[in-house]
Amino acid sequence: MMWRHRALHRRGGDAGPSPSGAPPWWPANEPWPPPAGHPWRRGRARFVRRIAVVFALFLVLSAVGAITLVSWLLATLKGSPSSFFNRSPYNDGAASPWAIVAVAGIVLLAAGSFALLMRRVAMPLSDVVAAAGRVASGDYAVRVAEHGPRPLRSVARAFNNMTAQLHAQDQQRRHLMADIAHELRTPLTVVQGQLEGLIDGVYPRDAARLNEVLDHTRLLARLVEDLRTLAHAESGTLGLKKEPTDLAVLIHDAVAAFALDAAAKGVVIRVEDRDELPLVDVDPVRIREVLTNLVSNALRHSATGGSITITTDARDAAIVVSVADTGAGIPPEALPRIFDRFYKGPSSHGSGLGLTIARNLVISHGGDISAASRVGEGTTVTFTLPRASA
Repeated sequence: MMWRHRALHRRGGDAGPSPSGAPPWWPANEPWPPPAGHPWRRGRARFVRRIAVVFALFLVLSAVGAITLVSWLLATLKGSPSSFFNRSPYNDGAASPWAIVAVAGIVLLAAGSFALLMRRVAMPLSDVVAAAGRVASGDYAVRVAEHGPRPLRSVARAFNNMTAQLHAQDQQRRHLMADIAHELRTPLTVVQGQLEGLIDGVYPRDAARLNEVLDHTRLLARLVEDLRTLAHAESGTLGLKKEPTDLAVLIHDAVAAFALDAAAKGVVIRVEDRDELPLVDVDPVRIREVLTNLVSNALRHSATGGSITITTDARDAAIVVSVADTGAGIPPEALPRIFDRFYKGPSSHGSGLGLTIARNLVISHGGDISAASRVGEGTTVTFTLPRASA
C-alpha cells in the first residue's frame, strides 16, 4: 500500500529504490517488505484501525444528524408551494425526490470532507507512531516527513530534532568508549610489560624500575579521576562547595606550583593584577584545578625563552581571567575542537581531557570559557566567573 512508503525516510543520499523494491530510506540490513510481526508495524496498524473506528462512528453520527436536520427542514417547509422541498404529488406528505437527493448529497459531502480531514491527520500521526516504535528499538536514524496540518508538522519537526539529538549522543557515547579504551590501554600495556620483565628477570628489580611502574600507575589513577570528574560535571552531579573566594590567591598558588618547571624550561610566568578583585562565589578547589590545567597547557606549548601572562579584570557581574602564552599557536581548523573530549593537537602529549574538564567546571560555576589563537603568535584562553552575592 502506498501509505506504507510515504513518510518514514532517512536523511542521506537520494539513491533510488533498491532491487528488492525497498524505498531509499529503508535500512540495508532489514528485509523488505517488513515482516508482519514487527513491533513498530503492529503499532502503526493498531493506530490506523482505531482511527478508522473513530471515523466510522463520526460518519454515522454525522449521517444521523444530517437526516434529522433535513427532516426538520422538510417539516418546517411542508405546505409551501415555493419551497425547494415540495411534497411528492404521488405520495402526499412524503419528501420529493429532490429532497432525497439533497440529503444524500449533504451526507456524501460530509463524509468526503471528513475522510479527507482524517487522511491529512491520521497519516502523519501514524508515521510518528511507527517512527517512535523504531526509536524505541534503538534506530535513532529514523525520521518522519513533515507534512499535514501545521500543528502536525510542528510535531514531526520536534520528533526529528529529538531523534537527531539522540543519534548524536549515541555516536558520542560510542566514540567516548573507544577513546577511553585507547587511553587506558597504553599505560596498562606499559605497566604489564614492565612487570612481566621484572618477573622474568629481563629488568633489574631496583628502585628506578619500580618508580617507573609507579609513575604509570599514578598516570592511570589521574586519568580515572579525570574521567570521574568529567562524568559528574557533564551530568550535573558534581558537588561544588562554593564560598566567597579571593581569586588572586588561587592564581598565585597555581603559578607557584609551576615555578620550578617554568624556570627549568626558561619560561617566564607573569601575573598582572590590574585592580583589586572582588570576591567570587566559587569552589576554590575546582577553580584551582581550572587554573592548573590552563597554566600547564600554556607551559607545555611554550618554547624556551617564552612567556605566560595571566591577567584579570573585574566587570559588572563577573571576573574575567585570561591565560596567554607565546607558543606556536593553534591552527584555525583545530581551534573549535580544543575543548572536545580526548582531542589532541599534533604536539599534545596529555590525555586530551584537561581543557574539557576546565570548560565543564567553569560552566558548572555559571561562567563561560573561550580560546583565541594565531599560528606563530600564541594562544589565549579566557574564562569568566560570577561575583559573590552581596
